[in-house]
Amino acid sequence: MFLNISNLSKMKTNFVSTRTAQGGSSLVIAIFVIVIISMLGAALVKMMRSSSDSIVYEVLGTRAYNAAQIGLQWQLQQLFPLNNTNQLTCAAVLNTPTNEAQFISNAPGLENCDLVFPISCTDIDVLGTRYYTITSTGQCDVAGVITSRTLEVQARSL
Repeated sequence: MFLNISNLSKMKTNFVSTRTAQGGSSLVIAIFVIVIISMLGAALVKMMRSSSDSIVYEVLGTRAYNAAQIGLQWQLQQLFPLNNTNQLTCAAVLNTPTNEAQFISNAPGLENCDLVFPISCTDIDVLGTRYYTITSTGQCDVAGVITSRTLEVQARSL
């Protein structure tokens, strides 16, 4: 029933020595947590940079696609002009515009993009129907990143 003072003194000494022995382990745990959080942060930064690069390639790819599409439409307009009932051949029309240097460079959204000239056009006549294959390549170059898209369309005369 009575408290033994000598036992209390021993318990206090054991508690202090145990606490002192554990003081170093909390420092190791804190350093470990800091290292893990730093590694997670570095991985997150790397993922964000990779995501940013892929968005740049996607935007440039879309611009190059649109530039190639413009080339296809231009060549089709040369082959199938309005109010013309004559069948034209690829050899009879231009495959490079006369003002090639400024063909699409002034178009909004297509800055630093160009068409690769000449636009490829082949045709064949089968039983009075002319079949055309037109291939156009658009290319965008921004800060050393070059992206190109090649499109092909097939058409036939009526």
